[in-house]
Amino acid sequence: MEYGVKVGDVVDGFVIEQELHVGGMAIAYTASHPNIDKPLIFKIPKIREGEDATIIVGFEMEMMILPRLAGPHVPRVYGVGDFARTPYIAMERIPGETLFARIEHAPLPPEEVLEIARSVVTALADLHRQNVIHHDIKPSNIMTRPTGESVFIDFGLSRHNALPDLLEAEFHLPMGTAPYISPEQVRQIRDEPRSDIFSFGVLMYHLATGERPFGVPRSQQALRTRIWRDPVPPRKLQPAIPPFMQEIILRCLEPDPSRRFPSVGRLAFNLHNPDAVRLTARAEKSARDGVPAVFRRWVKSRALPPVEHHALPVTATGLIMVAVDLSEGFEYLAEALRLQTKRLTLSMTDVRVACINVIRLSGVFQTASFDEEGRNVHVQRLVELKNWARTLDIEEDKLSYHVLENFSPAEAIIEFAKTNHVDQILLCARGNSTYRRFLGSVSSEVVAKAPCTVTVVRAVAPVKEAGEDPTQIAT
Repeated sequence: MEYGVKVGDVVDGFVIEQELHVGGMAIAYTASHPNIDKPLIFKIPKIREGEDATIIVGFEMEMMILPRLAGPHVPRVYGVGDFARTPYIAMERIPGETLFARIEHAPLPPEEVLEIARSVVTALADLHRQNVIHHDIKPSNIMTRPTGESVFIDFGLSRHNALPDLLEAEFHLPMGTAPYISPEQVRQIRDEPRSDIFSFGVLMYHLATGERPFGVPRSQQALRTRIWRDPVPPRKLQPAIPPFMQEIILRCLEPDPSRRFPSVGRLAFNLHNPDAVRLTARAEKSARDGVPAVFRRWVKSRALPPVEHHALPVTATGLIMVAVDLSEGFEYLAEALRLQTKRLTLSMTDVRVACINVIRLSGVFQTASFDEEGRNVHVQRLVELKNWARTLDIEEDKLSYHVLENFSPAEAIIEFAKTNHVDQILLCARGNSTYRRFLGSVSSEVVAKAPCTVTVVRAVAPVKEAGEDPTQIAT
C-alpha cells in the first residue's frame, strides 16, 4: 500500500498528472497548479508495508530543509504538505536528465570532467554557505539547468546546521549511497562538511575513469574498508588524466578529512585554477599504497574514539526531552504532561524540546506497519505527537518530533537521552495499571538509569473540566 495520491487527484490545488519516477525513498509525479505557470514535480514519500522508518524521517527532513534554501542550485519550492493529511513537496521541474546519463558514457575526456566538476562544486559551495551538508552526492541527484547551473534535487539525507538532525537522533547506522559514502558517514558522523568533498571526489573519479573507486559495497565490512584502503590512482586507469586532476581527486578521497581540502570553496578555487594546484606525490602516484601504509591506517582506525552524536543543538538552558504516552485510554496522562511541559517551558527564556513517542515492538513479531484502517502506524504517531505539542507556544524551529521503535520503551528513552545529551526528561507514570504490573514501570526504569534529571508527572484523575490541574510531580 502506498501513502497518498494517484493520477488525477487534486491536493491543495496541485493537480497530479503523471507518475514520473519511483525511487528508493519517494515517488515523483508531474503536476500543475492554476496559479503557477511552471512545470512542477509533486513528490511524496514511498511508505509501504515493510518499508524502513528512515523513509518517513528522511522525507520530514527534506520538507524542513528544502523550503529554507534559495538560489539556482536548488529547485524552487511551491508547497509543502503535512503528515496529518498528505506529506508532499511541490517544486519546480528542472528540464532534462540527471548527471547519471553522462556517467553511462564514462570515462569522459578530462576537459569534460573538469567542466562538470566546476559546475557541481559551485553548486555545492552555495549549499554549504546555506548551512547544509548534502550527504548524498551522486549522479542521479544532480541535474543541470538550461542556463548551465548544477542543481541538487534530493535532500532526504541532508543535515541543516540550524535544524535538529532527526536522522542522527533516531538512527545509528551509516546513511548514504554505498559507492559514494564517506568514511565519516560509515562511522555515523553527520556533522563533518568535508564528507561532501569525499563524495564529490568519488563522482570525479567515476566520471574520469569509468570505475567507482571503492566498487559497490554490499556489506558493512566492505563499506569500512575505505577508512583505511586507498583506490587505484586514476591515471593508472586513464593515462590521459592530467596530474593536477589526479592530485585533486586523490586529495578529495583522503580517508582522514583533515587531509582533504579544508572547504568546498578551496576545492572550487583549485578546479577553476589548475595552474595554481600544488602538486604532491599524489599527482604522480601509479599504484595503491603498500601493505605497511594500509596496515598503519587500519590500526589507526581501530583506535578511533567512539562516535559522539550532537544531533540536537544544546541551548544555554539545555535540552528537554518529553516522552509522550499516546496510548488509547490514557489521554489524561498526555494532557497532564502537556500542561507540565508548558508550565516549565514558559519560565525559560530559550528552550529546545524534543518530543518523542515509542512504538513498542513485540518480543516475537515486530509491530505491523499499518493499522486496521490502512494507516501507517509510524506516520499516525508522528501526527498525534505534533497535535499534542500544538499548544505549547514554542517556536517551531525549537521543537523536534521523534517516533522511536524498540522492544523496551525505557531503553529507547534512555538511549535517546544519552545520544542527544538531554538535560531533563519529562514523562508520565501510569500508576497501578495492569499494564504496569505485568510489564514493569517504564518511569521507574528511566529514573534509575537516565543520565540526567527525570521529572515524573502523575495524573491522579482524568481531566474533566477546563482549567483543572490533575498533576502531581516527582523529580
